[in-house]
Amino acid sequence: MNSASTKAQDLRRQALVDIKRGQILSAARSVFIEFGLEAVSMREIARRAGYTPGAIYSYFTSKEEIYGALLAESLERLNDCINDSELAAPTKAVDTPKNNFFALQKSALAFYQFYRDNPRDLDLGFYLFQGLKPRGLTNEWDVELNARLRDALRPQELALSKLGCSKKEVDTEVTAIFAHIVGVLLLNHTGRIRMFGKGADELIMHYLDGLALRLPKTTKKN
Repeated sequence: MNSASTKAQDLRRQALVDIKRGQILSAARSVFIEFGLEAVSMREIARRAGYTPGAIYSYFTSKEEIYGALLAESLERLNDCINDSELAAPTKAVDTPKNNFFALQKSALAFYQFYRDNPRDLDLGFYLFQGLKPRGLTNEWDVELNARLRDALRPQELALSKLGCSKKEVDTEVTAIFAHIVGVLLLNHTGRIRMFGKGADELIMHYLDGLALRLPKTTKKN
C-alpha cells in the first residue's frame, strides 16, 4: 500500500472517530443538562448516543472527561466569538483612549452576548444544574479550562492596560466586569430580571458606559 492510500485511510479513520466523538458529546450535553453531572452514568450517555458503554470508553475514560471536553469546546466557541467581533481587540490603527475604551466595551459585550445567545453554554459553563457548585472535574481540567476562560478575557486586560490601569487595577476591573456580566446573565436566564423592569442588554450597556467615569484616560480628550 502506497503512502497516498495510507494517508487517505488515516483521514477516513479520523473522520469516523470525530463523528462518533461528536455524537457522544452531543448526547452527553443533553443528559448533563437534564440530570446534572452527579446523577449521570456513562451507561446513560452511551444509550442516548446509540452506543454500548464499552464503546464510549474508547473515546472517553469517564463522564468527567466528557464534561470537560464539552466545556473546552464551549470556551473555544466563546473565544472565536470574541475574536470575530468587530473591534473586539484594541485597535492598532489609531491608539487613542477613545478607541481603547471602545475596544474594552466591544470585547466585554461579545462575552456577554455569547452566553445570552447560547443559554445551554451558560448552564454548562456555570454548573447551573449543580447549584453553582462544580463537582467531579480534576485539577488538570480546571487548569486547562480556566486558561481558556482567561484567553477570553485577554482583550479586556489589554484595553485596560492601554487606558493606564496598573496590573492590580486591571485585575480588579476585569473581575468586576466578569461578575457584573454573570450576574445579569443569571437574572436574565432565571427570569428574575423581570421584577426590576429592566432588560439585560440595557443593564449591561449601562454598566459598560459607566466605566468611563472611573478609568484613568477615558475622560481625556483624544
